[in-house]
Amino acid sequence: MSTVAAPGPDAPAGDWLGVHLGERTVGYDETRAILYALAVGAAPDDLDLVLEDRLRVLPTFALTLAQWAPDALGRAGAFDVTTAVHGSQRLEVLDVLPRAGELDLSARVTAVWDKGTAAVFDVTVESRCFLATWSLFAPGRGGFGGERGPRAPGRPEGEPTGQHLVPTAANQAVLYRLLGDRHHMHVVPQAARAAGQPRPFLHGLASLVGASLPLARSLGAHPADVRLLEGRFAAPVFPGDVLEVDSWAGDTDRDLRFAVTTDTRLAISGGALTVG
Repeated sequence: MSTVAAPGPDAPAGDWLGVHLGERTVGYDETRAILYALAVGAAPDDLDLVLEDRLRVLPTFALTLAQWAPDALGRAGAFDVTTAVHGSQRLEVLDVLPRAGELDLSARVTAVWDKGTAAVFDVTVESRCFLATWSLFAPGRGGFGGERGPRAPGRPEGEPTGQHLVPTAANQAVLYRLLGDRHHMHVVPQAARAAGQPRPFLHGLASLVGASLPLARSLGAHPADVRLLEGRFAAPVFPGDVLEVDSWAGDTDRDLRFAVTTDTRLAISGGALTVG
């Protein structure tokens, strides 16, 4: 992969397109994979998610191993880390994650969109087991003359074909942050207010993956059989909220489209899930 030198912090957002964010070898063990399953809502009786000798690792666990990549972009000066938020996520699963081991990861900036008052940076991480893209919404970094990019997806038309209620725990953000995303806005009230929220809010990936667990099972699959997952974070979820997950049939019997609301707020739009 070619390397593009990182521009200075005062450079237009578009100058970050193509920047190589680095390569890392990351390791993990069964305990970390089990902690992750608990942090996204696995139940104590989901023994193949919480017990070492029969463990199946959720493929979305890989996103915690690659969290360094979007964080590296912020540290390099592309945006203000106190106000930027996770806009959307896509994960394509290429191979099963072993119970424990190491992965070689490589990351780069694959797109920068100009939303006017903000920029959206796409950070893509590649490995032998997955291809993942974070979209990071950065207020104050737009207006550089770039393409606006894809429109925000709306709620699918028609009545949903499935509905699930997924409770979140009051301590879920505190638990999830132990997996690598330690941004203070998820725990510290002042940091949450700086990001434009009234109080600490749950990591978007905790909500997205929590919603995926019953969706996979509704297709007759195990949550570890997910092969594609994506969604846009439209509004915050606060720890203790109940996720109302509506789903619509996809093109085959192995995929779904979905949306997540809490009370009257659309929290996740453009949801898509495919199982293998």
